[in-house]
Amino acid sequence: MNIVLGISGSVAAYKTPELVRQLRKRGAEVQIVMTASAEEFVTETSLQAVSGRPIRSNLWDKEAEASMSHIELARWADRVVIAPATAEIMARLASGAASDLLTTLCLATEAPIAIAPAMNHVMWSNAAVQSNRDTLIERGIRVLGPGEGDQACGETGAGRMLEPEDIAVLVLDDATTASLLSGKTVVVTAGPTREPIDPVRYISNRSSGKMGYAIAAAAAEQGARAVLISGPTTLPDPAGVEMIYVQTGEEMHRAAQSLVNETDIFIAAAAVADYRPAKVPDHKIKKSQTDGLQIDLVPSTDVLASVAAFVDGPFTVGFAAETENLRQYALDKMERKGLDMIIANEVGDGRGFDQDDNTVQVFWSGGEQAFGPTDKVQLGRDLVELVADRFDQSCDDSTQPELSILRFPKDTA
Repeated sequence: MNIVLGISGSVAAYKTPELVRQLRKRGAEVQIVMTASAEEFVTETSLQAVSGRPIRSNLWDKEAEASMSHIELARWADRVVIAPATAEIMARLASGAASDLLTTLCLATEAPIAIAPAMNHVMWSNAAVQSNRDTLIERGIRVLGPGEGDQACGETGAGRMLEPEDIAVLVLDDATTASLLSGKTVVVTAGPTREPIDPVRYISNRSSGKMGYAIAAAAAEQGARAVLISGPTTLPDPAGVEMIYVQTGEEMHRAAQSLVNETDIFIAAAAVADYRPAKVPDHKIKKSQTDGLQIDLVPSTDVLASVAAFVDGPFTVGFAAETENLRQYALDKMERKGLDMIIANEVGDGRGFDQDDNTVQVFWSGGEQAFGPTDKVQLGRDLVELVADRFDQSCDDSTQPELSILRFPKDTA
């Protein structure tokens, strides 16, 4: 596979020699195109040494452009990857600017384009940057990350470029060996929710989010646009996954509902609190004010059932965490909520929650399959492959992705 690797002016450019090595290790040919500001962070000499090709950076290179080399590069590429991608380069791509060699060949190529953003977390959260991100996604440009963690500026937050190996996996491995979900949007919920009792206390559960995070990562590996709606966890963002962070079940419900019309597969791995306090005071409840505390609880919104209730809605996959009667309870839940599949696992006594390994039983109409015990990363991949297969079998001519379907809840249709 031929990769044009665009490098723009971020300190994360120091990782690009390793990215080139990772791409070449997987059999890719890599042609590097640098912006002028990228040359301030990494040298052409080091990049040429690892890529084995002359570095291109100047749109006005008379010798190269005598044969319209920027067009040749655009045609040569099977993939164009910009890593790191700065806020500036994202703005140029969104506006259709062609002020240098890299942005010019992006306009001239028919190859898929992916970008790996890298910038300060405040810049990343800026409304203009997020608007550009949304525009690029709508135009089919794949956004890989960014990750969250320590940054060169000394601050912490979302904006780190993904690690070179993660980028190489997302760009190459899914493209050459597995693309079961290419062109599909997969929405996953993960982690616990926190239902406030007062401003400092909440009701929650023991879910770590590991299973949902692994499933979202596996969906991205399989070529999907993967969106993860995550309750509060301590896990790093999965590579190549769009993140939506929530705290409460109601926030998770609103996020899921906002995505229904663009979702092909909905996988509800989150452990949403079944009940929430009916009233939440504005101030902390003082122990000295009462001899005891009684909390009136009301049912939380059922996020999964609300998605499954949509006419012509997504292919819906639920989870059932049970301490007993696993098969019976799982099948009952699948039928009661109108799900396409359900993934059931036993919890308690060191099983399921807070563990790196898991064992599950998957049920669907007319079939079932067991997985594990295995680590949750591999289990996530196995489950996504099964879900993709069942999704394909569920599709018919009336539900092909090229049709525009407006989805309505069944009780209002």
